[in-house]
Amino acid sequence: MEEMLFYDRMQFAFTITFHYLFPQLTMGLSLIIVYFKWKFLKTKDEQYNHATHFWMKIFALNFAMGVVTGIPMEFQFGTNWAKFSELTGGIIGQTLAMEGMFSFFLESSFLGLFLFGEKLLGHKWHFVTGLLIMIGSWASGFLIIATHSWMQNPVGYEILENGKFVLNNFQALFLNPWLWPSYLHNQAASLVTSSFVVAGIGAFYILSKKNVSFGKLFLKTGVIFGLISSIIVTVPTGDLAAKNVVKYQPVTFAAMEGIFHTEKKGSEIVLIGQPDVKDKKLDNKIAVPNILSFLTYGNWDQEIQGLDQFQEDLHPTNISGLYYAYHIMVGLGTVFIGLMVISLLQLIRGKLFETKWLLWSLMFMMPFPYIANTTGWYTAELGRQPWLVYNLLRTAAGASPTVSSGNTLFTLLGFIGLYLLLGMLFLLLVGKIINKGPHHVELSTEKI
Repeated sequence: MEEMLFYDRMQFAFTITFHYLFPQLTMGLSLIIVYFKWKFLKTKDEQYNHATHFWMKIFALNFAMGVVTGIPMEFQFGTNWAKFSELTGGIIGQTLAMEGMFSFFLESSFLGLFLFGEKLLGHKWHFVTGLLIMIGSWASGFLIIATHSWMQNPVGYEILENGKFVLNNFQALFLNPWLWPSYLHNQAASLVTSSFVVAGIGAFYILSKKNVSFGKLFLKTGVIFGLISSIIVTVPTGDLAAKNVVKYQPVTFAAMEGIFHTEKKGSEIVLIGQPDVKDKKLDNKIAVPNILSFLTYGNWDQEIQGLDQFQEDLHPTNISGLYYAYHIMVGLGTVFIGLMVISLLQLIRGKLFETKWLLWSLMFMMPFPYIANTTGWYTAELGRQPWLVYNLLRTAAGASPTVSSGNTLFTLLGFIGLYLLLGMLFLLLVGKIINKGPHHVELSTEKI
């Protein structure tokens, strides 16, 4: 059973990690594309329209990859996690169905119009279709996170005699106190990824002396959006999300922060340290006293419960992985703010486009928001273990008893090979678009 559960979790972890590389760009990028189209309508500067079409091509590729890699996860609910689907389908099936019917179809329908219908629609309606794509993209994220939030903090439900969960308060599903901080945190993080990609490609154009005018536009836009979103990820959304963990999952918070033993007169914040789960301590730690208590409660001496206050069978099953995922996310988020602050100061001084070390830094940093987003999701998922539905349904109870570990491992290896090929094809196609540049897009000559 343990081996079967391990491969079930590994397969879902791999497929969802690869899948989320694409939606995290499309959600944030849709807002930037709408911004470029709005600027074109406002200024009549054709450069903004070229930028709109350029980024829409990259958006479309990401969207296609997101669809292709998202479908297998739906099937895994029925194959690897059949018991989970049977017991909770009355609740999570509603939000997942709404995501498919309302959000996905809205996004995909208007994507075709935005890509090919500018001449037919005119620029103002073309802008409206772009806006609807963004709404569909963000609504899709909202409904997925509504599902996730119910698993983290189940509300508005009752359990029937046969063990199945059903909703008895539909409104509670969308007023879940876990939902809104998580959703806004996720969307801001998506915008961080998009901003760094836009700024990084802008820096590439400037450094390579190709499409320099577009490089400056992309760099300026990416830095401004990047700084705003990097701050929002931290305060207020990250702060609110962390306080939800303290309130609803205190054992998870203790593991995230590496608090093995309760500290009576305020908790320190650990900057560096390696968890030794066996001996229940942090090795080689560098910490600042009482800061964690102040950040969490606004009180320097507030006690924060350690792992020693909870039964061991309630502890997260991978404390070290959870600890490192959380600290990588927070550490990278701090770096993002610092880099974007320096970039904005140089932009205001009129020296950003000539500061080569900063251009190289922005280009080099493009992959790191993907890492931060991924570790953020690992924090949420590892923190919920050993539960599928927190405090109600354990992970082991949701797995399919009839799917062998050998079958799951076989399909996992197949996914790894297939996704490797898809990833290489995606990078090749995106590379071709970037190499051609924004000048090589067909634009409508119709009047606005």
